[in-house]
Amino acid sequence: MSTASKERSGYGAGAKLLAIGIASTGLVTFAYFSVASYALNDVDYKAISLLWSVLFVIVSVIYRPIEQLLSRTIADRRARGFETGHPLRTPMTIQAAFALTFLVVALIFKDPIENDLFDGSSALYWVLVIAVLAYAASYFARGWLAGHQWFAFYGGLVFIEANARLLFAVAVVIGIAEGQSVVAMGMAAAPFVSLVVVPLAFSRRPKATASKTETDEEALGLARGGRFAIAVLVIMASEQTLLNAGVITADLTATDAAVAGYVFNALMITRAPLQLFQAIQGALLPHLAGLEAKAGRAEFEKAIRQTILAIAGFALAVALGLLIVGPFAMDLLFEDDKHFARLGLVAVAIGMGFHLAAGTLNQAALARDHAGTAAAAWLISAAAFVIWMLLDVIDDELTRAEVGYLGAASLLCALLGVVYRRPSASPPAA
Repeated sequence: MSTASKERSGYGAGAKLLAIGIASTGLVTFAYFSVASYALNDVDYKAISLLWSVLFVIVSVIYRPIEQLLSRTIADRRARGFETGHPLRTPMTIQAAFALTFLVVALIFKDPIENDLFDGSSALYWVLVIAVLAYAASYFARGWLAGHQWFAFYGGLVFIEANARLLFAVAVVIGIAEGQSVVAMGMAAAPFVSLVVVPLAFSRRPKATASKTETDEEALGLARGGRFAIAVLVIMASEQTLLNAGVITADLTATDAAVAGYVFNALMITRAPLQLFQAIQGALLPHLAGLEAKAGRAEFEKAIRQTILAIAGFALAVALGLLIVGPFAMDLLFEDDKHFARLGLVAVAIGMGFHLAAGTLNQAALARDHAGTAAAAWLISAAAFVIWMLLDVIDDELTRAEVGYLGAASLLCALLGVVYRRPSASPPAA
């Protein structure tokens, strides 16, 4: 089997393993909230949901940059023959800086976070702080595992994390423990428990050889690593803006308080596929980094083309399904008085396709060391979406959000397509 064929096989198998792991994790996470809803009253459960939402946004924005940095760097070095001695000092330094920055901000704003956000719950505040700090190690481990293409361990890590979190809610339901704080503690404990897979993966490391050497500074300097991490942080923040700005601006501008909920429900069409697409992204970046280092442009472009064609087929299927049964399905799934327009739902589905395609082109940009240019594309698209939502171009806020999301996602895809056509910024392979 050729090297390129092995790379494609490894990518496909890795994507499948991660898809299984993340899909299973999603089901267990759903079970956690389902069990929590039975264990707690409505007010306490709402606070748990809020805590999870805030936690998820924070860790996605500040820690995924290092996951991506490690994944790309290790995969690139392995493709060039460096199986050991991967540079960890720079990613550790940046990750620690992000975590420390969060801690300082959280301590400075302790009073408004605890009293205004969590209605005076000190327990929820400290769970948030501890959980965010714990996820620094979890996301570092994810990047290290992805770079080595140990996707079974990666999937195991997120699956163990979800199950550990679920056990705390189960303990309250069966009477071993009681109260909102115990359910919340699962969010803080889970990332620590999930790290049990790291020693197992560590034992699989190849033994160090003296055949090829590269200093830590040559592999990944602090300046270069920092630029990459900041660029990915901007990308993560911009993606959260695309997903949440419609809800927030609708809440600010609509006279009916329920409109924000309608916008949130419509954009659920894109949230679930995006979460599952993280599995593809997790396998795609190290795969592309390896191809960029040794397999040439043709194989690189083939991987991108195949992924985008699969996304296009999926998005068209979703759009067709929503065109046929979309309003009925939304009325069945969400108990509210809003009737969702058929074409608006189709617009969100097509926008989801552009969003997923943009995510693929984004991984190509990261693999080719175009993180800064990619970040600019994300920032422009997110800003355009916010501006669109604040203008009264379309009176109905839900329709405005649906059309705006489609426009922003297609703009993002077009801009990243331009970035994709640029030559690689990475140094030539050794």
